[in-house]
Amino acid sequence: MNKILVTGAAGFIGFHLVNKLAAEGHTVTGLDNINDYYDLNLKYDRLAETGIQREETKYGRLTPSHKYPAYSFIKLDLEDRGALDRLFLESGFDYVVNLAAQAGVRYSIENPMAYINSNIVGFANILEACRHNKIKHLVYASSSSVYGLNEKMPFSTDDNVDHPISLYAASKKSNELMAHTYSHLFELPTTGLRFFTVYGPWGRPDMALYIFTKAISEGRKIQINNKGNMKRDFTYVSDIVNSLSRIIHTIPAGNPDWSGKNPQPSSSPANYRVYNIGNNSPVQLMDFVHAIEKELGVEANKEFLPMQPGDVPATWADVSSLIETIKYKPATPVKEGIRRFIKWYKEYNNIS
Repeated sequence: MNKILVTGAAGFIGFHLVNKLAAEGHTVTGLDNINDYYDLNLKYDRLAETGIQREETKYGRLTPSHKYPAYSFIKLDLEDRGALDRLFLESGFDYVVNLAAQAGVRYSIENPMAYINSNIVGFANILEACRHNKIKHLVYASSSSVYGLNEKMPFSTDDNVDHPISLYAASKKSNELMAHTYSHLFELPTTGLRFFTVYGPWGRPDMALYIFTKAISEGRKIQINNKGNMKRDFTYVSDIVNSLSRIIHTIPAGNPDWSGKNPQPSSSPANYRVYNIGNNSPVQLMDFVHAIEKELGVEANKEFLPMQPGDVPATWADVSSLIETIKYKPATPVKEGIRRFIKWYKEYNNIS
């Protein structure tokens, strides 16, 4: 089996990916700096689910899992280039999946330097480590937010994405540009994945489903942006992880039909690709809210707000190239995904 590094292993998607890869028998190392952007207890509880106990995690030290024999975790910051280089040198990774990033659109407006340090400096360190250690394939998380002011639907990876409207989006676009440069100069195979509104069990507390479920359960009002006139291509986390596990072993080759006279953004003569991962089925925000209300058996007290800075009215993923490449399409219905999330939420918070 393969040696795989997954950064952001205490995060939402990273946690689910580590579980899948470790259960399949791969030798997996999870990395996370466990920052306090949101509840640390949730991050440590995710780690505990993968067999990593909180009291055993020390900065810079590999901690073996009590659940998976071939899984270990290291608390480390991607900005610590020296420690990262040592980890790569000692571990001999075959593949790297970089999910570590400072997340959140609105937080990037208030704290821009957190995104520069984590999403740009940290990613540059990952690229350098991959380059010097002959990694077979670097897969990294981009975001649907790179589409910014684009209005043509569905969003296609063949479209220009030069008008982001948050620093978070700009940092993700920069990751794609940096990855292409390393693919071109150093023949490092890279694949960027533009995630569309991921949701599901163990999700982040700053995302809509968690916020709405918590507020409704506690009898508090929920705030609905753009007066509810929004659509999102909600994508269930297992669909994301199933796509990721296939992409890891799908090493991109240069596109022989690529032309600099009419450059296609999603590929290149270099071994570089970008894909959308979404459900390809946008849902009205109010339909999403009503599905939560129905599952909880409670009608929410709603406050309707105008559009918020950095937000977009709609997202919709064209996933045709993803399906063609990995023969898999995300397809979990939103109502089913919400049901699974609320089941987990009640169990996790001991709500009868």
